[in-house]
Order: sequence, then structure tokens, then C-alpha cells
Amino acid sequence: MDFLAPSTWAEALAAKAERPDALPVAGGTDVMVEMNFDHRRPGALLDLTRVAPLGEWAFDDGRVRLGAGVTYARVIAELGSTLPGLAMASRTVGSPQIRNRGTVGGNLGAASPAGDSHPALLAADAVVEVESAARGVRHVPVADFYTGVKRNALEQDELISAVLIAPPSGPQQFCKIGTRNAMVIAVSAFGFALHPDRRAVGTGIGSAAPTPRRATDAAAFLAGELEAAGLWESRAALPEGLAAEFGRKVRDAAAPIDDVRGTAAYRLHTLSVMARRAATWAWDEHRRAA
Repeated sequence: MDFLAPSTWAEALAAKAERPDALPVAGGTDVMVEMNFDHRRPGALLDLTRVAPLGEWAFDDGRVRLGAGVTYARVIAELGSTLPGLAMASRTVGSPQIRNRGTVGGNLGAASPAGDSHPALLAADAVVEVESAARGVRHVPVADFYTGVKRNALEQDELISAVLIAPPSGPQQFCKIGTRNAMVIAVSAFGFALHPDRRAVGTGIGSAAPTPRRATDAAAFLAGELEAAGLWESRAALPEGLAAEFGRKVRDAAAPIDDVRGTAAYRLHTLSVMARRAATWAWDEHRRAA
């Protein structure tokens, strides 16, 4: 196995173009586990830790441009109030050591249905920035980035450069079911965002379908009911029945399986409960901010 260690982004893109079989590695929290268990044997490893721009974030045209190499620990410490949903999800990732090494870009590249960042990114309408030496930059809406179980929309010569996320106009929530809060793969997870500026709702389902996915019909239902009842203007309490129906519609958007972590029926139940609670918590926070 070859080991490639570019020191600039241009070198990294050139190396990936020359060696499409090279597997990118940053924190290594997913890649090295797969290699240790002999689940993957790439022809080369493409070490991106020396490419400094990947570890940077900045505001860009009203959005946060989060470099693919920014770690979960930095998201928590530096962007907790700016990207609250992603920060909540980041706090549940592994141990402190894993959060100090693991990156959002790596989570996207792995494209595991159980990846903790995915529900928050979906709820926030994030956009994945990818680049190749031959074709340049393209932007992929995160909902289109996941193409199958542990498969993504990257072409063979492309690398993830950044994630673009607009700071929220309303509250966000993240919920995860497992044997404990962290150091565990999610049995199911749910991301939620209120977008009062456009009177919309964002959702993200994790570990309950072949890919991370949105609950599109549930989000449209809740946003429409809030509009019809005049709740966007009044900020009155969210009716329990409305929250419960939203939870049921989120459940209906999932397609889980039975596995060693939990049954499909349990995953559906937990999604319904998490969605109801997340919507209620976010709406209560929205009311307090009035």
C-alpha cells in the first residue's frame, strides 16, 4: 500500500487524479477501523492532515464554510452558538479523543447511515463542496450527496473540500438513541431545525434507512400547520397533537432494518418520540426568543 502525503490542496487534487484508488484519510476514525478489521484494503492512502486550508473555517457570503478537516472538538468549541445543531451532534461523537481527531468531512466521505453529523446537516440544508483537478469545484446539496449504503456522490478524482452551512434563523435540535449518549453507534438519530425566516422546517433521519434522509412530507406538514394556525406570528404553544402527528410522519419516512443494535420496530418508535420532542423543544425555545 502506498502512502501519499500532499502538503497543499493542489497537490492533493493532483494525487487523487493520478491515483483514483487512493483513499483519503484525515482523522482516520473510520478508515483505520475498517482497515484494522480488513474490511478495506485501498491501493494507497491519501493523507490530508498536512493540507492546512482543510482545517479552517470562515464566514463566506452569509454561510459558514467549514473546511473538511475541521474536527468535531473545534465545531463544539468554536461554532457551538453559530451551528448549534451540528455542535449538538458533535458532542455525541465517540470519546474526547475521537472528537479531537474525527472530522465532519470524514463523516461525509464515509457516508454511513449512522453517521452522527448527517441528520444535523440535512436539517440545516447544508451543501457539500467538492473539487477535482480536472473539473474544478461543484456544490452538492447534502440530501443528494448520499447515494447508497456507505456510498456518496463523489467522482473518482474528487475530494471534499468543505461544507457550507447557513447559520440558523431559529432553534435547532439533535437527538440520538443508543446505549449511552456518546461512544456508541446510533440506533437511530434525528436532526431538527426551525427556519422562521422562510417559515420552513428542516429534518434529518439517521441510522434508520439505507442512507441518511430527510422526512420531507413531515417537514412540509408541520410548516403548513404552523402557518394555517397562525403560530409563526403568534408563537403560541405547539399543540401536543400536532407534535405527535409530526412524529408519526417522521416515523413513516424511515425504512429501518433489524440488526444487532435494535429492531426496525424500535427504531420507528424512537424516531416518532425524538421527532415529537425535538419539535416541542425547538418551538419552546423559539417562543422564549420572542
